[in-house]
Amino acid sequence: MAQDLRKLRGMTEAELTQEENQLREAVWKLRLQLATGQLQDPQRVRAARKELARVLTIRREGASQQSAGAPVRPRRRSKG
Repeated sequence: MAQDLRKLRGMTEAELTQEENQLREAVWKLRLQLATGQLQDPQRVRAARKELARVLTIRREGASQQSAGAPVRPRRRSKG
């Protein structure tokens, strides 16, 4: 998985968009196969969704770094 993240972080914005579109289509096709009973391995749907989430996370990281110029730190939750 670490190698996949390096590969994703090395992609341009256009390549990430293309990868996102391909993964969205793959998830849709897998869900259709699952609904019709043609899918042999239901875990493939989960794996494709996780890969799509990784791509979206990388895109969001890039967008936030470009707009702010620095990494975004998570907010602290207030006690109370």
